[in-house]
Amino acid sequence: MRILEGEKVTKHFGGLAAVYHVDFAIDQGEVVGLIGPNGAGKTTLFNLISGSLPTTTGEIRYKGKKITGLKPHQICRKGMARTFQSAKLFAGMTVFENVLAASLFGTKRAITVSDAEREAMELLEFVELSTVGAMPAKDLPIAHRKRLEVARALATQPDLLMFDEVMAGLNPAELAQAMELITKIRNKGMTIFMIEHVMKAIMNICDRIIVLHHGSKIAEGTPEEIATSQTVVEVYLGE
Repeated sequence: MRILEGEKVTKHFGGLAAVYHVDFAIDQGEVVGLIGPNGAGKTTLFNLISGSLPTTTGEIRYKGKKITGLKPHQICRKGMARTFQSAKLFAGMTVFENVLAASLFGTKRAITVSDAEREAMELLEFVELSTVGAMPAKDLPIAHRKRLEVARALATQPDLLMFDEVMAGLNPAELAQAMELITKIRNKGMTIFMIEHVMKAIMNICDRIIVLHHGSKIAEGTPEEIATSQTVVEVYLGE
């Protein structure tokens, strides 16, 4: 089943086309990577999909219905959640309260506070942050901040998760833990669309990869096809 698709998605900033005529499609249960050089338009495309930015032209559909023009909270409540390159947490709230807020307000469902609290604790255990639940979110190290964003996204009960460089800035041990967490989420059957520069993660986790360059899609295929694409090697991967 097709869960997310875009046709000729375009975003201009003045005379600059940050994203230009990008077509994409993701099936339910797929893990799709989005790669490309810095400035290729990856995060801009995520911002268009999630409603953080309006498209200039083109159409984006979620579960067959147009979501172009909807606000971020409306899109989230339809079942799509995302993380950000720089974690956007409620800094003045505790780790637990961050996840609790997402459980209570991130979906259309009616849920009691006690059920939301139970869900929040379960998610903190899932991302291995249960021991720091009472800590202010602003005091977390970067690896834990990224895990908290994942937990908060999961608390909205999504059918599609969008990860924007969830592994950026991590040391090798933290990177291995992040890959393990995403693998656990994938094994639950979650559909994932992820931007990542860590090629080891992209190649091992993703079913399919889309490559952007100067705002346009230049390649798409399996990890093996992308790794051996002369165009992608020249533009991004290197020798």
